[in-house]
Amino acid sequence: MSNSIFSGSKISLSEMLAARELRVKTQRELLSADTEEVLLSATMNIPGPVKYSETFSQVFQRVMEAIEEAVNDVTPLVNLFREEPTGIEYYLLVPLAKEELKHRMVEIEENHDYGRLVDLDVLSMDGEEIQAIGRAELNLLPRKCFVCDANAKICGRSRRHTIEEIQTKIVEIVEKGKVHQND
Repeated sequence: MSNSIFSGSKISLSEMLAARELRVKTQRELLSADTEEVLLSATMNIPGPVKYSETFSQVFQRVMEAIEEAVNDVTPLVNLFREEPTGIEYYLLVPLAKEELKHRMVEIEENHDYGRLVDLDVLSMDGEEIQAIGRAELNLLPRKCFVCDANAKICGRSRRHTIEEIQTKIVEIVEKGKVHQND
């Protein structure tokens, strides 16, 4: 396995929980700016203690380009990008129906070389609560596991695969994506 992909700092559970709290706070603030718009909250989907590396940054940049291409027919109200040791975050507040934005993001998750390595969450406000639109609401299949193609949530909750197995698959995805870049 390529050590350079996972060469970043190891993050503690308390650091991840604090980053998650800050992410929810950021999401709430952005959605409060205009409650009629929907928010894309994009993060890397990297299990294990290393959440940031130069390779992950390069991968995320490619996905960001695809996101921006997918929404190039509208003007985002907010465009925010953060690179932290706890991971990369990208937010777009856009004037699209939440279902339309979710369909566009699922297209990236399913078909982009690095789509499996990101979570592209579509959020909106319902009163005082942040609501995520899920694939099931659009009658779409759930995301597949990195390793075995079963439902990713079921594999994740049951811890069916080791971190090493998942990281090996992540390396394969990154390397395959690099080959496609050079075609």
